Amino acid sequence: MGWWSDVLADAIQRSKKLTIAACYSRSVEKREKFAAKYGCRAAASYEAILNDRSVEAIINTTPNGVHRETTLAAAAAGKHVFLDKPIANTIADARAITDACRRAKVVLALGYQRRRESHFRWIKERINEFGRLVNAEANISRDRLGKIDPSSWRYTAEGMPGGVMLQIGIHYTDVLEYLLGPVKAVSGRFVRLVLPGDNPDVASLLLEHENGALSTLNASYASASEYYLLNLYGKEASAYYDFHQGLRFLKRGAAKAEPVNCQKNDPIVEELEEFAVAVRGDAEPEMDGERGTASLAVLLAGIRSAKEGRRVEVKEILA
Repeated sequence: MGWWSDVLADAIQRSKKLTIAACYSRSVEKREKFAAKYGCRAAASYEAILNDRSVEAIINTTPNGVHRETTLAAAAAGKHVFLDKPIANTIADARAITDACRRAKVVLALGYQRRRESHFRWIKERINEFGRLVNAEANISRDRLGKIDPSSWRYTAEGMPGGVMLQIGIHYTDVLEYLLGPVKAVSGRFVRLVLPGDNPDVASLLLEHENGALSTLNASYASASEYYLLNLYGKEASAYYDFHQGLRFLKRGAAKAEPVNCQKNDPIVEELEEFAVAVRGDAEPEMDGERGTASLAVLLAGIRSAKEGRRVEVKEILA
């Protein structure tokens, strides 16, 4: 359990549609602190939660490298699983997770909240107005200098292969696929410029989409501040989103882009509530195991490209 467990727990409390029954961490201090904060039971073991018939689902916030072990145990116990991205660090683990949940007939939902943000939903709803989609550019950046524990799994090459791109860049590769369609090939470059450790803190991808469009993504942990940008270009219209100015929209022939008033939503609450509805059998998760595996493959293609200095097709990663 870490800071992200609290983010999800806070969202559950905002929702009022889910209940936190119990928690577990190997750290007694962490689980007791979490239990006190959120009014749940601190379980003595993960197995105790899995054996508790009153617990219907698991919110799995374990490190990437143990997603397979922890999710397979949950599926075997008949528990539905909400698993934050990425689904795993390898395609083999991703497929094992997906297959285990399918065989056990439990819901597997992946946490990809950025695609749910109101500005991206607005673009998606009007995507036909853009005409042929030709290009997009994106940036997701944060300042992590002096703010990380270099020994944490999140910042090591073993725990988070690809560094900043797998940890936060994956959100925007997902948004780019959500808007422009599946990616067929990736070219990548990864470097470590500022942060200590052995993992890239700056990375760039060139994505070739199946529809012929090209998109680029830059991700950084070495920026001066937090920043998000995504511009989408079509033959008939373009949309421009950035962290400071919000969303703007321009139609072919217009003199300037006009601001779009998108009401702020709560994407994490929305994805958790969708998970709860899916557990009841009334919906399917927007991001399931298959889609989570495909998303991971795009990132792994970029990582291989950066290592080998060549363009890598996604189907090579999935072979």
